[in-house]
Amino acid sequence: MVKINKKVEYALIALKHMSDKKDETLTTAREISDIYHTPFDTTAKVMQQMNSMGFFNSQKGVKGGYSLKIDLRTISYLQLVELIEGKKAIMDCTENNCNLLGSCNIVHPINKLNKHLNYFFKTLSLEELLNQNSNDPVERILEVTGV
Repeated sequence: MVKINKKVEYALIALKHMSDKKDETLTTAREISDIYHTPFDTTAKVMQQMNSMGFFNSQKGVKGGYSLKIDLRTISYLQLVELIEGKKAIMDCTENNCNLLGSCNIVHPINKLNKHLNYFFKTLSLEELLNQNSNDPVERILEVTGV
């Protein structure tokens, strides 16, 4: 299982919440924090970060908040992770300072796994990830194979 950074998790929670709204009402960090029991300060920072990256329209003031500006089909999960974390999400063994690198017998399998995960996360749109009704090719494959 791939571990998801808490900030990315809060970003996904906010994006899912906002994409599920049928109307154009604004969403605040306090709303997300209260509904999903996320820490307010971190949630607010993540939402501010996404706003500065152009994900949201923002309205300041007492009745202010955010609304989705982007189409979730146009942003991949990997792009979100790299934008939130500010670094490459998938590393290979040769880029890390691993003290086993010279004697490790799984460098190539780990790099292959990373290559596959990188491709998958790069091609997985936020729409596919967050929307249960999206046309998910992985779900279709799992249904056909019975996995």
